[in-house]
Amino acid sequence: MKALATWSGALAGVLMMLIGGLLPSALLIPSSPMQLMDLPATWQVPALLLCALVSGPRAGMIAAVAYLSLGLLDLPVFHSGGGLTYVLEPGFGYLAGFIPAAWLTGRLSQQQGMGDVTAQAAAAVAGLVTLQFCGLVNLCLGALLGRWDKSLPELVVGFGIGPLPAQLALCAATALVAVILRWCLVVRE
Repeated sequence: MKALATWSGALAGVLMMLIGGLLPSALLIPSSPMQLMDLPATWQVPALLLCALVSGPRAGMIAAVAYLSLGLLDLPVFHSGGGLTYVLEPGFGYLAGFIPAAWLTGRLSQQQGMGDVTAQAAAAVAGLVTLQFCGLVNLCLGALLGRWDKSLPELVVGFGIGPLPAQLALCAATALVAVILRWCLVVRE
């Protein structure tokens, strides 16, 4: 039964990441006519974190590996396409960070006392920090080897610091959804 839950959670996670890559994130601003403010992020990272928070580390890692495999097998699921040559892109370190981020987030979410929104948000932020770290390591290594056309500070701002506030906000929203889903799916501590 546990294997079925793991695989169904992983499948749901892959589907959420695929759909999340198509949907730009936005923030609803309450004003006279309601407005949407675009955020510099997509729903891929929150979808991964949600999968790990609800289904655990195994399902999160399976979903991350499946998503990366789809992209590396030439399906255009990544931001700028797909294919094996994508490993040479500056942003690939962030994608590779999906795997350890999913494991850490899922592992933390299964610890005792992790049933509230604050604890789930902390687990999601830990996963996001892991993902950012992997991306930063890739950017630094690429800069040392002279692989990038842009300067390292430009890349760090564009790939890491720029989307970070939006991703942090999405971590909070993801934690809220995770707590609701865990309650609906009867995931008890």
